[in-house]
Amino acid sequence: MAVEVTMPKFGLTMHEGTIQRFFKHPGEPVAAGEPLYEVETEKVLYVVEAPAAGTLAAWLYPEGAVVACGLVVALIAAPGEDVSAIAARAGDGAPAARAAQESAANGGAERSAAATADQAAATGARRAITPIARKRAAELGVNLDLVAGSGPGGRVTREDVERAAATKGAEPPAAPAAPSAFPGKPTVRMLPLTAMRRTIAQRMHASLSASAQLTITTEADVSAAVELRERLKPQFDFTYTDLLIHAVARALIRHPRMNARFGEGAILLNDEVNIGLAVALDEGLIVPVIAGANRMTLKEIAARTRELGERARAGKLTLEEVGGGTFTITNLGNYGIDAFTPILNIGETGILGVSRIVEKPAVWRGEITRRSMMTLSLTFDHRAIDGAPAAAFLQTVIEIFNYGER
Repeated sequence: MAVEVTMPKFGLTMHEGTIQRFFKHPGEPVAAGEPLYEVETEKVLYVVEAPAAGTLAAWLYPEGAVVACGLVVALIAAPGEDVSAIAARAGDGAPAARAAQESAANGGAERSAAATADQAAATGARRAITPIARKRAAELGVNLDLVAGSGPGGRVTREDVERAAATKGAEPPAAPAAPSAFPGKPTVRMLPLTAMRRTIAQRMHASLSASAQLTITTEADVSAAVELRERLKPQFDFTYTDLLIHAVARALIRHPRMNARFGEGAILLNDEVNIGLAVALDEGLIVPVIAGANRMTLKEIAARTRELGERARAGKLTLEEVGGGTFTITNLGNYGIDAFTPILNIGETGILGVSRIVEKPAVWRGEITRRSMMTLSLTFDHRAIDGAPAAAFLQTVIEIFNYGER
């Protein structure tokens, strides 16, 4: 009997997934546990494995289709098994259902493969391309359709794009948009929402709607932290963000209310300290999580942060690496920002906004002297914690950031 392969649900917040690419064509043999297709969720790419052995009888959706969780995506059957009735029932409303049913009824693998190819061409099949590769392709004028991918499963990487550009694989830039028929009226270009962009929009709006957010800001003298980094850099490389993660993780132990969430008629205190670090991507923002940050040394945090950042930009994060956060840090200091108001991640009580470090005159030990100053902005859920304890937490972060634990 045919086995139905459905769109999985990887987390409570996942409602749909985008089929990125197929690893098998209709008519090909499939082994249980073998990679079958790749799904793009709002956070990561995920490979779905075949639940059973057999022959891939049909795809019910083309590559690039957005499919709700629980719907049947493909059928695995015994060689020669007629799956037309199942395809018709399971694929009700699916773009590829008619082609899948026709292919299964005729029992032709070649015809099914051709139908799949036609569907992919008609819908603009999506290739697996890293975010940085897309950015470099736009910068260099490279036509990604002409670039062969060298990454896992044929994924197009930054190196592939730069290699194509170096070998004159770049195509001329696209022609400018035609002038408006109405002089003085600006032209408009439509940018379709990616799964990530749509999810960010939904969650940021939901966060503001579902919590009582308040932001407190302070300018901190971080000269001691600057001196500490200069002193430790010869031993191992780390950033001010790493030092802040180290400080925040330990401050959360002293102020457990900030490491909590509001819900279910109570304030729920988390036993684990898992620090999320916002990483900017071309198409949006992702927050990989450093689990158990309070148990890690500064050197371990620096190594883990670097690893997660690289994996995020390469699109290789797993679901486990982007879930379970209890507090978030977002740093815009590299962009020259002096202060901003971060928005809470849903389910968390606090998020720390980090701005640039600036040398400026300040009063220190009764004298005006040059000091390194940085503005920190703490947004918190006022339902779970009040202003005074939130301010105390922020002061503890600054103290540990500068001088370590005492």
